[in-house]
Formats: sequence, structure tokens, C-alpha cells
Amino acid sequence: MAIYLDFEEKLKSIQDEIESAKIKGDFHAQEILEASLQKETQKVYSQMSEYQKMQLARHPDRPYAMDYINLILDQKCEIHGDRHFRDDKAIVCFLGYIDGQKALIIGEEKGRGTKNKLERNFGMPNPEGYRKALRAAKMAEKFNIPILMLVDTAGAYPGIGAEERGQSEAIAKNLQEFANLKVPTVSIIIGEGGSGGALAIAVADKLAMMSYSVFSVISPEGCSAILWNDPSKIESAMKAMKITAQDLKDYKLIDDIIEEPLSGAHRDKVTAAKSIKEYFLHSLETIKKEGDFLSKRYEKLMNYGDFKA
Repeated sequence: MAIYLDFEEKLKSIQDEIESAKIKGDFHAQEILEASLQKETQKVYSQMSEYQKMQLARHPDRPYAMDYINLILDQKCEIHGDRHFRDDKAIVCFLGYIDGQKALIIGEEKGRGTKNKLERNFGMPNPEGYRKALRAAKMAEKFNIPILMLVDTAGAYPGIGAEERGQSEAIAKNLQEFANLKVPTVSIIIGEGGSGGALAIAVADKLAMMSYSVFSVISPEGCSAILWNDPSKIESAMKAMKITAQDLKDYKLIDDIIEEPLSGAHRDKVTAAKSIKEYFLHSLETIKKEGDFLSKRYEKLMNYGDFKA
């Protein structure tokens, strides 16, 4: 059963009427209602606020990393463990083929259903997850295999054990090592890109965001609690933080925006997956044509944060 957000209630109402017309066999009413639904859908999604975009980024039906991996990667083989502590299932690593192109996909996976969410730690990696990602990336580098990273986390896990095992060091190490990988890399924010937990697999030659995703240094709830001591001021925090795909593209902090189906990737996962696959393959061609991607990657990273007085 489809889940509708509060701002989508009118769409749900029309959809319910369409289902009722189908049951009754009233095809004329169905045709009118479907035209009305299309018009209302265009209106709703063209006028969304920053907060509503974040709601879509967190939608429970939104495609996660494993959804995309299953749709775009052929002959896949999973890589487990960091060879130091354990296998962190909040981060998944798969080798395989994307339309015949060898690729390594590294993704943050939130999980579906209570049991799987707990197993995946709600997509919040521990340090061993980031070390597994780096181990897989180094293996890909050895065999000259390009890397696709799918970012989707509220943030790195803040537990005591994670801190004891060097959470901040693991993230910092990834930033350093991914910046120097000698293979083409593409990173895509597919849902939430939260703080260092996202940055640890977001240093790449091409950094893109799905159109309804968010990328931030802190959650809007955390920001509003710190600035106003009032977690309810989420919408004000969203406007101030500038964390939507369009905001970050305007500030030149990401390279591209990957357009989702109008009503969100969760309404048409196949089309969303196709867009990701096409972006990855096109990016590889661009990176190879431009040449000397290591120097260009360094230049891009060094230009982050420049400003005019």
C-alpha cells in the first residue's frame, strides 16, 4: 500500500476516487480523474518547500542502496568485512557489471522492516563499515575498476563503541584515501547525506544528488535545537542551511542533479535506477575524456569553500 505524506493528501484522495471508479467500471469518470491527478501532481511537486523535499528524502518507500544495486548491477558479488573487527552491514560493497562495465558499488543501506533495520543499524555505519568501504575501494584500484558510491545515511553511528574503535579517524582516513584513488569515482546522494557519515564515501570525481535528496553537516532537527533551543523549528533550519540539491548546485558544492520521477523515486524505482546507471556510465566517459582526473579531482576539492569578501 502506497504511503502518502501530509502534503500529498489531495493526491491520495484523487487516487482513491480513481480506484473506486475502476471498481465500478466507470471509465469516463476514471479518465477525468486521471487527468485531474496529473494536473494536481504537477502543481504539488512544482511548489514544494525545502522541508517537503526532506520529507521525500526520508520517505519510508524511497529506494535504498540495495534496491538500486539489485536493479543496475549484474553478476554481483558482495565483499564482506574490514579484516580488523567485523562486517558492518550498514555499508554494502558489491563487485559486478553495469551494462557490461566492471564496477564496484559502495552503498549505505538503511534496511526495510524492523529486523533488517536493526541488522543494518538504520544505515548508520560504524568505523569498521568505513574501513570495509576503503578496503573494497583499494581492491578496485588494484584491478582498475571504477567506483560508484550511493550515499544514504542520517550520519555515522555515535555510539560509545564506535568512538572507542576510532569513528572520526576512520572517516578522516577515507577522506584522504578516496581523494587519492587512481580510478574514476562517482558518488550520488540518493536520500539523506548526513554529516561525516556521508562525506566518508562522497569524495569523488563526480558528486551528484537525486533531485529530492538532502546533504548537510547536521540534521535540521539538530540545527534548530542548537540555534533556537527548539527542535520544532525544522522548517526555519531547512531554509537557513541550504541543503537541497538545487541549493548545493547553485553553490557549486555538487556537480550535477539527477532528476527523479516527478512524484519521487519511490513511485518509480526502475526509472530512478535507470537514471543513476546512465549518469554513472556517462560520468565515466566524461572523466576518461578529460584525462588526468587525479589533478582535476584535487583542483575541485581545493576550490570548495572559496568566497568573496
